[in-house]
Amino acid sequence: MKAQTVDVRESAGRILCCTIFRQGGRKLLAKGHVLSEDDIRLLETEGLGQVWVTELEDGEIGEDEAVRQVAVETGCGCLEICLAAGGRANLFATEDCCVLVDEELLRQINCTASIVIATTPNFTHARSQQRIATIKSAPFAVAQPQLDAVINILRERGPILQARFIRSSAVAVLYTDPLNGERARQLFEPVVRQRLDRFGVAPSYALAPPEDEGSVARALQHLLRARPTAVLVASTSAPAGPDDVVGRAMARIGCHLERFLAPVEPGNLLLLGYKEEVPIVSAPGCFRSAKPNVLDLVLPPMLARYRISGWEVAGLGHGGLLG
Repeated sequence: MKAQTVDVRESAGRILCCTIFRQGGRKLLAKGHVLSEDDIRLLETEGLGQVWVTELEDGEIGEDEAVRQVAVETGCGCLEICLAAGGRANLFATEDCCVLVDEELLRQINCTASIVIATTPNFTHARSQQRIATIKSAPFAVAQPQLDAVINILRERGPILQARFIRSSAVAVLYTDPLNGERARQLFEPVVRQRLDRFGVAPSYALAPPEDEGSVARALQHLLRARPTAVLVASTSAPAGPDDVVGRAMARIGCHLERFLAPVEPGNLLLLGYKEEVPIVSAPGCFRSAKPNVLDLVLPPMLARYRISGWEVAGLGHGGLLG
């Protein structure tokens, strides 16, 4: 690609290297615009005799086509691609969803010299029509081998981004207190409803047993029969680890204990387990306030029916200081 100044009358089909403004500062033609015969007449009317342009050489792909090809391979799920001027493609959610991002693959693509991609953080809850990623090309053109390398990586490794929709999520809540479970319900229910409302869902089932191993285990079994999307355990007491009452009750009913402790503040004492595919989350202290805490990070993927691993919880430390 070679930039040069040419006579306006010889510029048809070439790419404008800089934005042209009318007198007074109003934009006339944008940088990267491919000049047409109508554009030439417009420029002559404005009194321009020469323009700074470039044109593609063999083995180069225009910036708009390059980002379009990359965008097709970048994401999957409930999203749409919208091309923008200047070698840019935006990805928008088409419905409420959780955005899952392969951060290692994203970094690998962004190490190339031709294409960069910006996304929302992993596990972001996105609303319908919210922008969740943007792809930007180097100015004007990308060398075909560089574009092929990016496309081949994405086809081999899979998309960087998934937009997993959140629909018909049935959340169960177990309120528990060492003396009276109803005390926990009265303390926490308004905050639970407020937090779930952020994600467009409401509690579908709730029980309030006293906090002893047998009662909590029976209540969990009862809630699990309804096949909820997730179970939240809102306890007035803070656990010492998986060996506390809630952890022992989860183990008693055959839960796989995935993770205790999260590198998130507030929310360090997260206890995450699974009964088959249903996540059970105990996060003491996180139900007292509607301020951001670890629940806001783990609820979106759970509501999208994505199984969070202990490794992924460990990865929440970067950006995990919420307040």
